[in-house]
Amino acid sequence: MGDTDDTYRIQGGKPQLPWNSEPDAKQSGERPPYALAGEYLLKRLIASGGHGSVYEGEHRILGRRAAVKVLHAHLADQGEMLQRFVREARIVNQIHHPHVVDVYDFGMMPDGSPYYVMELLEGRTLSQLIHERGRMSAERALACLEPVCGALEAAHQAGIVHRDLKASNVMVVEDGERPSVKLLDFGIAKIIQPQAGVAGLTTAGQRLGTAFAMAPEQLRDGVISPATDMYALGVLLFQLVTGHYPFHSKDRMELERLHLEEPPPRASSSAPVSFAVDAVILRCLEKEAERRFQSTQEFLTALREAVAAPGASAPMGTVRQALAVHAEIEVADAGHDDELVHAALAEVLDCLEQELRATGFVLALQTGTALLGVRLLDSLEPLPFEQARALHESLRELRLDTQSLASEVGAHVHLCVHVGPVEVRGEDSSLEVLGGPVTELASWVLRVQNGLYLSPTAVQVLGIPVPS
Repeated sequence: MGDTDDTYRIQGGKPQLPWNSEPDAKQSGERPPYALAGEYLLKRLIASGGHGSVYEGEHRILGRRAAVKVLHAHLADQGEMLQRFVREARIVNQIHHPHVVDVYDFGMMPDGSPYYVMELLEGRTLSQLIHERGRMSAERALACLEPVCGALEAAHQAGIVHRDLKASNVMVVEDGERPSVKLLDFGIAKIIQPQAGVAGLTTAGQRLGTAFAMAPEQLRDGVISPATDMYALGVLLFQLVTGHYPFHSKDRMELERLHLEEPPPRASSSAPVSFAVDAVILRCLEKEAERRFQSTQEFLTALREAVAAPGASAPMGTVRQALAVHAEIEVADAGHDDELVHAALAEVLDCLEQELRATGFVLALQTGTALLGVRLLDSLEPLPFEQARALHESLRELRLDTQSLASEVGAHVHLCVHVGPVEVRGEDSSLEVLGGPVTELASWVLRVQNGLYLSPTAVQVLGIPVPS
């Protein structure tokens, strides 16, 4: 914990959250303050952040639906912010690739706020899918990254480095055998071959990127090149096959030091990943840019060979019944200092992890706001009454204790308990969760008012019905 999925602009001061943060459930659906953006009728707010908002729009004549990004009016007179906003629209339009979101139009609102109209995407980001399902197989990761690499290659050929490749900037539009994805957010892209009318916007002393995926040269204010995206591609592949980032720290300076100095860990040390896939990731994460893959095609060729190599498939596990606890922190609306919120989330997650481990659970998944603990069961027969009561009481106390910590920043802790099949390998301290229905969180995780939910299968095994 400690690293977040936020894009920061670090310039000697406090990090600033991006305007295109993840959608806020309470804001989604609110009435827009504008009626029209050019020929597009604004129907509802999709997402909002520190720099602007995204609305669902519909062409008032053609009926075509679209997404409309609008920069906040009070930022429109700030030179760099306005230039970056205009520049992103031009860059995306310049790349014009099937796996990069299309931009249709650009204009100004009556209050002077610039906007641009783009393709409306429906789906889930890779970040959301990892949060819900946990890690992927190397084969599945390859299928997701092939179209991403196509988009990156088109950008690099156009002289553009994305500079902020991460799971939350990859939208999975169709989640089939060959997923259809779109690469998002070129807001901090670097133009290495500036063309007429498209400014480079290089600011001395400014480092742009996301802390957990920034290449060493980004942290050193060094030369940005396509190899910078290769580093982020390695971080993303590591995250897809393990469910977490290669480097972790609650302290931002320590996280930067890890990227700059520490050898990256092998993905195989925490997930069933072959040494061949390990080698691909480690080459992406080389500290020196010239030692990484020099093109996305070179990366894809190596990853395809690694996935197809004998022994690349993850060893099969055994299917067991397990008691699972999913803990999630619902972050409140804006109003608290970002650094205080991140520190509070880290403390809550640390407490949850320690207490679950002390109660016999193995950590199967952890993200910036949630974790999944798994404890194997001998059978689906109800546990002895005293054991069941003690377990339920410990979970109730855990929820109350962590809620007390989360309340300091207006957050809420939700615990959901379930029983179901899980695929595992090993025993006791070496137990490794490989997958299975219990890891498919969308099928059983619910939020209830009192913050502690037991699924029907959990009630059956624990033998203690708990009202929702």
